[in-house]
Amino acid sequence: VQLQASGGGQVQSGDSLRLACAASGRTFSNNVMGWFRQAPGKEREFVAAISWSGGSTYYADSVKGRFTIARDNDEGTLYLQMNNLKPEDTAVYYCAADERRRTTYTDPFYRSKSLYYYWGQGTLVTVSS
Repeated sequence: VQLQASGGGQVQSGDSLRLACAASGRTFSNNVMGWFRQAPGKEREFVAAISWSGGSTYYADSVKGRFTIARDNDEGTLYLQMNNLKPEDTAVYYCAADERRRTTYTDPFYRSKSLYYYWGQGTLVTVSS
């Protein structure tokens, strides 16, 4: 089972990027999925998550209003649309998936790395000022 993140790159402050995460080996259409990021010298932090149904989304305060998480279950792909990028968004971005299917949690659980069993390899986003 693999999660493959793509779409990273080097952009200027204020630009947009869309990250994608594709699964192979199994489908995650009924699993909670999320995006995390890790900047150099820092711990991996929560960015956004989406419920298994797609009906609920969760965002870190630092990206709320700029980033949008979405899933296309027909394509089996998770997306992260990132607008108005800032230098502090520079990091390796990881997609992740919960192992449990059709499971709903309270808000804090979606933001915790411990919820997620499967992790992608990461895609680098560099934002210059």
